Amino acid sequence: MNKRTVTINDLDKLHMIQEPVFSPDGKKLAFVRKKITGDDYCSHLIVQDVTSSESVQWTFGNGTAASPQYSPDGKWLIFSGTKSTGDKPQLFLFAVDGGEAEQLTDLPEGAYRPRWNEDSSEILFSTPLAPGGDPVVPEEISKKPEPLIIDSLKYKSDAAGFFTDKRKQLAVLSLSTKKINVLTEENFDLAPADWDQKGGQILYLADKHEDSSVGTDLYLFNRKSGQHKKIMQGAFSQASFSPDDTKIAVLGHEQEFKGATQSKVWVYDVESAQAACLTGRNDLGFTDTMIGDIQSASSSDGPYWREDGKAVYASASYHGSTNLYEITTDGTVTPKTEGNHHVFAYAVHAPTGAAAAAISRPDDPGEIYFSPLEAPDWKQLTSLHESFHEEIHLFSPEEIWFKTKDGLDLQGWVIRPDHSAGEGLLEIHGGPHAMYGSTFFHEMQLLASRGYTVFYCNPRGSHGYGQQFVDAVRGDYGGMDYEDIMSFTDEVLNRFEEIDKDRLGVTGGSYGGFMTNWITAHTDRFKAAATLRCISNWISFYGVSDIGYFFTEWEVGRDFLDDPDTLWAHSPLKYVSRMKTPLLIMHGEQDLRCPIEQAEQLFVSLKKLGRSTRFIRFPEANHDLSRSGPPHLRRRRLEELAAWFDEYLR
Repeated sequence: MNKRTVTINDLDKLHMIQEPVFSPDGKKLAFVRKKITGDDYCSHLIVQDVTSSESVQWTFGNGTAASPQYSPDGKWLIFSGTKSTGDKPQLFLFAVDGGEAEQLTDLPEGAYRPRWNEDSSEILFSTPLAPGGDPVVPEEISKKPEPLIIDSLKYKSDAAGFFTDKRKQLAVLSLSTKKINVLTEENFDLAPADWDQKGGQILYLADKHEDSSVGTDLYLFNRKSGQHKKIMQGAFSQASFSPDDTKIAVLGHEQEFKGATQSKVWVYDVESAQAACLTGRNDLGFTDTMIGDIQSASSSDGPYWREDGKAVYASASYHGSTNLYEITTDGTVTPKTEGNHHVFAYAVHAPTGAAAAAISRPDDPGEIYFSPLEAPDWKQLTSLHESFHEEIHLFSPEEIWFKTKDGLDLQGWVIRPDHSAGEGLLEIHGGPHAMYGSTFFHEMQLLASRGYTVFYCNPRGSHGYGQQFVDAVRGDYGGMDYEDIMSFTDEVLNRFEEIDKDRLGVTGGSYGGFMTNWITAHTDRFKAAATLRCISNWISFYGVSDIGYFFTEWEVGRDFLDDPDTLWAHSPLKYVSRMKTPLLIMHGEQDLRCPIEQAEQLFVSLKKLGRSTRFIRFPEANHDLSRSGPPHLRRRRLEELAAWFDEYLR
């Protein structure tokens, strides 16, 4: 059978694998499979037998499912989900021996992140509440638009939109009575992480900082006394009790390098109230920092403990790959998966010492694998993309390493089409503290299928190469990061003679959009460019972005109130008169991370100068358009991107 190459509509054939979790006996694995259906996303619960290829879909229809959790007694499977588009997620309960799902909650603002207690009698979750609000009784909503009163710098986020007075509180549902008890009444969102076996101590994550600082700290909540105790301060993402409840494993960092700090693995001793970093001797970032447009980090549980309490398991990103590691309490780090791939979700079953890992590669959108951890031997469990592979030919990139101008080792990749006419496309990732690497990327496969040689690298500022490397871009945006990317382009042209140096294009989003703008203002070597969800003006970004008031100082190195001149010097808009490369500008109208005014300023300036430019606005799309935006807009975005380069490079 002759295989075809990737098309835009193949987005609909891709399965996103999320949140795997083992049954208590270790024989089953539940996970969420998300997929585009028409012009929306549906996600369903799948239960996989770990000893065979047998799997069963447990939910159906146009709803969603998230955060599956087996009860410790093995009788129940709970999840947060919806029955149809637009509903607030509620808690649903399956009996594992069969039957329909029972809806446990009907809360006006929904129920999120369920967690069982040890005897399977209660479920911890979070639900948004206004001060003094009743979780069950819906609030009267005015039919007329009301003004939004703002007293804090933290009043919006790209993911959630504009904040209201509702904050996610901790609540517990009794399985026998179905009654809900709200445990907290805080003025901050609380995200439950874990609770001890007796159910008396609850771990949660929260940003309770005032406007002057930003972070996500770890707290212990005593259910009996109602006291909250901050136990770790910084930027933490996950935490779990040890099997005997005497210790807590934690992922995160203390913001030593602000947002450029590598995540570490910690153990907090409950009795002594002291935290020790287990991975301080290893120059690794213990989190998934891989950039892709299909699979992304999705495990909300963890870090996972070994049964004896002497080791934990977590993923780390290194040299363009993300793998699963075992970290012992004496600081020994051992990989449990090895290779050039992307472990984007995982689960560990401590009693049997086994693990499941969802793994993607550039030529594989992703499947789940299973292995014992003592002597790893990974076997594929799922075949979600079997028909996709039977029908479609995927390209495997070539990896290259080279020296930068100042002697650093830089990693990049080149995807070569079957038939090249000479056009080359440079892709630049966002972040900048992220990482390109060995994962499936639909956009790159699409461009290669259309005959473009696609090349991409990890310039300084990227994760995967140590703390000094990831920190090197701060205060130097448009400096040596720009030189890295230009040197990489030179290296690619020297090695791949089929690329015509006069038919080069460049594109990137977010930081990659900033860099695309910067490149077009500092060189004419590219004959066409596309800037996506970009930054063009750091001065206005400071006041309009949901993160602008701290991100500019963290990354550019100066606060607007102290040194606007430096922000302007690092702004591509300052150099707009030099921009002569035809530039496509695409931006989501609901983007609160890099608001659309960044695109508007650039477009108006270029048009006033008589440059070749086109501005495409995407309604109802935020900063995450290319990964999770409305499907019809994702398709249209790819159509416009490919058409622009076809117009100017062919």
